[in-house]
Amino acid sequence: MSLRASGFSLWCDFIERDFIDSVFRELLDNNIIYGATSNPSIFANAILKSNAYKKDKDRLNGKSAKEIYENLAFYDIKKAAKVMLPIWERDNNDGFISIEIDPMLCDDASKSIDEGRRIFKEIDMPNVMIKVPGNESGFEVMSELYKSGININATLLFSKTQTKKALDSIGNFKADSKKVVLSIFVSRFDRMLEMKNKTKDSNPLLGIYNATNCYNIIQNFDNPNIRALFASTGVKDDFIAKDYYISNLLFKNSINTAPLDTIRAFMQSNANIITPIDNIDSYLAKFDLESMSKELLDDGLNAFKCSFEDMLEHIC
Repeated sequence: MSLRASGFSLWCDFIERDFIDSVFRELLDNNIIYGATSNPSIFANAILKSNAYKKDKDRLNGKSAKEIYENLAFYDIKKAAKVMLPIWERDNNDGFISIEIDPMLCDDASKSIDEGRRIFKEIDMPNVMIKVPGNESGFEVMSELYKSGININATLLFSKTQTKKALDSIGNFKADSKKVVLSIFVSRFDRMLEMKNKTKDSNPLLGIYNATNCYNIIQNFDNPNIRALFASTGVKDDFIAKDYYISNLLFKNSINTAPLDTIRAFMQSNANIITPIDNIDSYLAKFDLESMSKELLDDGLNAFKCSFEDMLEHIC
């Protein structure tokens, strides 16, 4: 079975204004990627380092830092959404671009709900997903936004517990053509083990097996509007194949969002759909996954907050 026929999609986890007009369009036109994601760290890096934003930042002089950020980010998200609209119109499982709610609001469900609705309304594109972190407040936000007819990207999911809570927050409610992706973070488990054990593994399994467990939970949930998305699939070490976290998670009805060098490496492979590995519970039982997941979630939330704060501090 081919990748596309199986429901597998490759998305890009990078967005930047010049990129949208060049490589991004090429990847879409060549049927290599079918969607994209962003996060506060990605936007902070792009806006602060790319000359593509200088003219608009000068034009917006006098606005608040957050107003400048939103003007720049919303423009990019809408532009990417327009480029991918034909993909979404052919198959509304794909052709999406995500934007995250202000990470400083992650513990305030009410303000996050209001902001999510406002962002979706202002960008005004049907193929935009609002990204919501998988913490306790986030599960309430996911539920309310989805019931409002908004596509959801549940992000920073590390554990089975988070996955189940995200699924329960959506339930079997089917909001017309609105879609949900559950972003399961993969490689950070293996990097955590490397740091704690001070050893390197050329065939790391914890991230793959944990993600497989979460994927199986999603697949067994009775809502066709929800798909698993594997995130944090870039490789940091030279001794691991660049496309390791794609080729080992090529499951039907799933998405993998990856950085450009990972996508290029995968383009050179002949990989095809694989069946999730059985009997992984005994391996996973060696680890305190709930404790590790909580630490990784806290680290992820803090990293997004720091990136966002740094960007707002330097954007003017």
